Amino acid sequence: MNPSFPAAPVVERAAEPTEANIRDLVYGFYDRVRADTLLGPVFDAKLAGRWDDHLPKMCTFWGSLVLGAKQYRGNVQQAHQPLEGVEPQHFSRWLYLFLDTVESRYQPAAAVRFMEPALRIAQSLQLSRFGWDYKIPEEQQALLDRIAPKRHPRDGEDGHAARPPGEPFPTRIVGRTRDE
Repeated sequence: MNPSFPAAPVVERAAEPTEANIRDLVYGFYDRVRADTLLGPVFDAKLAGRWDDHLPKMCTFWGSLVLGAKQYRGNVQQAHQPLEGVEPQHFSRWLYLFLDTVESRYQPAAAVRFMEPALRIAQSLQLSRFGWDYKIPEEQQALLDRIAPKRHPRDGEDGHAARPPGEPFPTRIVGRTRDE
């Protein structure tokens, strides 16, 4: 762990996500975001005085994604577009803190259920913000590489070819060719 990041608290790692431990994850993660010198000011500029409204929405969002609760109603792209001054390093830091928090709270099989959607959403937000020619920064690629082997076999293990670098998901991203 990089000492410049706020440390994740030590808790017992859950085997399965539940509403209760998703709430603990969300609140613990955003405590770290608020304390972070890079992310804290960006989030506080948008959410100052509104954290009590935002955090329950995030619990509903992650519960919908991970538990299939289908209770979240919102547009992730639309909610993030008006954020001023957000650059690739903000996405990298958010991902690092989120994945670190998830890994500290869930056993690997359960953690992947959070990590894959987080990576997919971050990539989608970055492509919409920075354009289709945007290249994933090295530090984000390292996060993708760290997560991908936990779920997806390499070449030959299942008879399918491994995904190319920068393509962390089961199917290629629309708009990208295999040669990119």
